[in-house]
Amino acid sequence: METSTNVMAPNANRLFYGSCFALITTAFSFSIRAGILPQLGEELSLTAEQLGFINSMWFFGFPISMVIGGLIYHKVGGKAIMQFAFFAHAVGIILTIYSGSYTGLLISTLLIGLGNGCTEAACNPMIADAYQGNRMSKMMNRFHMWFPGGIVIGSLISKFMTDAGMSWESQIWVIMIPTLIYAYLYFGQSWPKAKVEEAATLSGNFKAMISPLFLFMVCCMALTAITEFGPQQWVGLILAKSGAQPMLVLALVTGIMAVARYFGGEVVHKFDQTGVLLGSSVLATIGIYLFSTQTGSMAYVAAIFFAFGVAYFWPNMLGFIADKIPRSGALGLSIMGAVGMFSSSIFQPIIGGWIDTDKAEAAAQGLTGDELELVAGQDTLGTMVTFPAILIVLFTILLFWVRSRKAKSKAQGDAQAATPL
Repeated sequence: METSTNVMAPNANRLFYGSCFALITTAFSFSIRAGILPQLGEELSLTAEQLGFINSMWFFGFPISMVIGGLIYHKVGGKAIMQFAFFAHAVGIILTIYSGSYTGLLISTLLIGLGNGCTEAACNPMIADAYQGNRMSKMMNRFHMWFPGGIVIGSLISKFMTDAGMSWESQIWVIMIPTLIYAYLYFGQSWPKAKVEEAATLSGNFKAMISPLFLFMVCCMALTAITEFGPQQWVGLILAKSGAQPMLVLALVTGIMAVARYFGGEVVHKFDQTGVLLGSSVLATIGIYLFSTQTGSMAYVAAIFFAFGVAYFWPNMLGFIADKIPRSGALGLSIMGAVGMFSSSIFQPIIGGWIDTDKAEAAAQGLTGDELELVAGQDTLGTMVTFPAILIVLFTILLFWVRSRKAKSKAQGDAQAATPL
């Protein structure tokens, strides 16, 4: 049941732009932190596993605030959620700079993760309520364009500041810039109401979320998230000895992702969400496999395959839920994002452990120096190929299911049209 008109609110553009800067804040916290991992590890004498636990706090805080935000979205509104996001971002940034310890970094990274989760919890349903159909898919893709887009900017900033000999603390301060901008854009603004009446009730949300289709997509979301974030978060440590510039590889990947998402609406219109997701899983598998077997300039070729593979995962998983299971509402979108981030939180220290184990095995074979780092890193990437390979099977099943459902609906429609009055 519709509860609002199709007319956009007068402040829709300002809300959308504020959401983009909030997502840029998330992207900066991801890419700049990835760029300073080697400095942190060296300065604080941290192991890869400890760095993995620091990373996991970013991903762990994300789902906590996403779930809570989804539960209270229609009670307190997106405005209040984003006010907390600003608080968490600002305090987390400052604490990161002045903590100077492993425990302090865990706490500050958790706070930043909470702020990032609030951004997803508030902005995704705002876009889903403000737009419909293909335009909703288009704007969802363009909103999420700024995660890879922000990573490109953040990666380049991190590289230039590191090359210039600037401290990691000064790089963290950069994250405060988009944080202040989105706070200004949101100040005093109202948010759109739910388009579907059942989407604004928790009972309606839960009823939609226990459907087999939603549960199936939850499993897929866990795998798409670790396929995207796993290789990217560790690219600096894994590719540092491969002959390629790791931060440039990260910038290439995210730059392609940003462009691909900008045109995401047209791609989804042509191939449908399920076709896009299946094609993405195939390309991601090829990309990660190439990362695990190639060195030097071929790493950039691998980056291109990987980028086109993961570009459409996140926005179209959310778009699929908003389009095919609209009664799940803000909570459904938040649960999907939370599952993705929680999956990444679980796997980050595991991947760090894989790297440590592969290093020990390479050392036992007599390898040392750069050769040891390269072999261990590529062995770890080879293990990560499993994630998108499983997705190929799952999205193939989804594709045939959606097509059969459409064919059945069309047949029923034709039968009703042929029935005489």
